[in-house]
Amino acid sequence: MEILTMIGQLLLALSLLVGLHEFGHFAFAKLFKIRVDKFYIFFDFLFPMPGVMNFALLKKKVGETEYGIGWFPLGGYVQIHGMIDETQDASSLAGPPKPDEFRGKPAWQRLLVMLGGIIMNVLTGIVIFAAMTFHYGDVFLPASEARYGILPNGLGREIGFQTGDKIVKINGRPFTEFDDVYKPDVIMGNNSFYTVDRNGQLVDINLPTNFLDKFAKQSADSLLVRPRETFAVERVVPGGAAAKAGLKAGDKITTVAGKPVQFFDEPASRSARQQRQENRSGSGARGTNPAPSH
Repeated sequence: MEILTMIGQLLLALSLLVGLHEFGHFAFAKLFKIRVDKFYIFFDFLFPMPGVMNFALLKKKVGETEYGIGWFPLGGYVQIHGMIDETQDASSLAGPPKPDEFRGKPAWQRLLVMLGGIIMNVLTGIVIFAAMTFHYGDVFLPASEARYGILPNGLGREIGFQTGDKIVKINGRPFTEFDDVYKPDVIMGNNSFYTVDRNGQLVDINLPTNFLDKFAKQSADSLLVRPRETFAVERVVPGGAAAKAGLKAGDKITTVAGKPVQFFDEPASRSARQQRQENRSGSGARGTNPAPSH
């Protein structure tokens, strides 16, 4: 069933792309008053043999043009009168050109008809990109919004970052987007360094010469540093343990096991410290991480 669904999605996507491409040729031909005999999504013959198995799944003639959906799902075509293509050859174009034929039009019009499909593809791409940008926007975290500082991973701590550091400069220059921290020219640059505000003091953290090798070896989803977040519930899965416990989106968790917390990483850190202490005491108990359901 899944394979059939994928095939159906492929055919639908192909139909849309082919339809838009062929519409580009069709639109320019109509604009220049060139007769269009056929406009088909998919072929109504066994491509590339126009005289074999000629039938369509659906067709309707409107004016001088026959519109249809062919049975052979390998593209589509527009049959423009006076143009040699897979549906007609030179022998069908004997005699002088007529005013409504492709070959009877000026060279610049013929060029636009031939480029119509590519022009439509480019316009489609621009429209899709503009629509996605309008819908999703250019989402980024301003550097100024990382007001609680950063939370480094193992590699981040190894090179000198500490939890709560606030990155204020990269290579001596202020920056606007937090993701600038991971820019390739910074990660791969020579003598790159970060300047952090650590409890009111400015500290430079230099990337070591072998940093790129270490960075490449870490997990793909493990960022060098990430903004430190307060311990709040973003969303709750309906029917989940968090929902049954009474948590709601927007709740701020202030205590865990009777101990005050402010940041999301604090319960995990305390659990790890508790685990180390219990291991040393030989109790064998395990700490827990009471992170909310997201």
